Amino acid sequence: MQEHVKEYYGKTIKSTKDLKTSACCLSESLPQTIKDILKDIDSEILDKFYGCGSPIPEDLLGCTMLDLGCGTGRDVYVASKLVGESGRVIGIDMTDEQLEVANRHVDSQMEKFGFFKPNVEFKKGFIEDLTSVGIKDDSIDVVTSNCVINLSDDKRAVFSEIFRVLKPGGELYFSDVFTGSRVPDDLTRDPVLVGECLGGALYYRDFIALMNEIGFADCRIVTKRQLTLDDPDVIAKAGAIDFYSISVRAFKLDTLEDHCEDYGQTAEYLGTISTDRDKFILDRTCILKKGVAVPVCGNTASMLEGTRLSEHFLIKGDKSSHFGPFDCSALPAETNTKNKSSCC
Repeated sequence: MQEHVKEYYGKTIKSTKDLKTSACCLSESLPQTIKDILKDIDSEILDKFYGCGSPIPEDLLGCTMLDLGCGTGRDVYVASKLVGESGRVIGIDMTDEQLEVANRHVDSQMEKFGFFKPNVEFKKGFIEDLTSVGIKDDSIDVVTSNCVINLSDDKRAVFSEIFRVLKPGGELYFSDVFTGSRVPDDLTRDPVLVGECLGGALYYRDFIALMNEIGFADCRIVTKRQLTLDDPDVIAKAGAIDFYSISVRAFKLDTLEDHCEDYGQTAEYLGTISTDRDKFILDRTCILKKGVAVPVCGNTASMLEGTRLSEHFLIKGDKSSHFGPFDCSALPAETNTKNKSSCC
């Protein structure tokens, strides 16, 4: 199947126009910061980009970031601008044709960004084995991936490798295709469905169980949209399975619990992240406005004070007193929706 995926994205698909579904096509609205950077990205990189989201988190200046399945390098170059010359971005991909495009544009992109030396590096390798491309334990601040992990036939290895290379307090922020029910075995081997990012999509509940086993105790949904299937042949094969593009963030923290618990803590956003000084979106239902202290569960408090984000928040309270399950109704009304993620 790896060889099929390499063939599909190296030779069969020449641009997004060749795709049969919207699974690997970005349709969600991008933050203005990202839009501004994309204006400086070379057109060939954008034309051959296949992604289903915008998995680039906040506050990346000076970070070391790893992008899995980087393709032609769109997200690597966007992150390159955000981490700055003091940061570093590594892109991993197994497809020669994609990497050739990515590498060919390094000098022109650095010139556009005004950088004196490259802060990006592209490596050929498999996302299931990051040791083989020299990624050490506890060495990465942020791991990203954009509609790629579904293409792997060993997702446990992928997520285990991500957990290994992340620093304590490091973040996984990725977009991928998930399902509302398990994909039948025969469809997981269908070349077209796999190539279109559908055949290998994980049932979301199975994904959560796998992440918990590996050590990611609390995964948060940042964005979610249902995919449309327009090709008649693909529709017939997929049947009643519902597919979703979901952006997820998870942190490598040993203080997280698999349930949201109430310790009487509050969090206040200080408005110091340059990309949005008015609010901070931890996930799609946990939105912290500048200067407003709100009750948060213990996990949210840990995510905000035990990671690179800590300088931007005032957390009051500790875990010395426990008040039972966290009540999400304690949040401001505008952050409560019917579709809650793990906590807020």
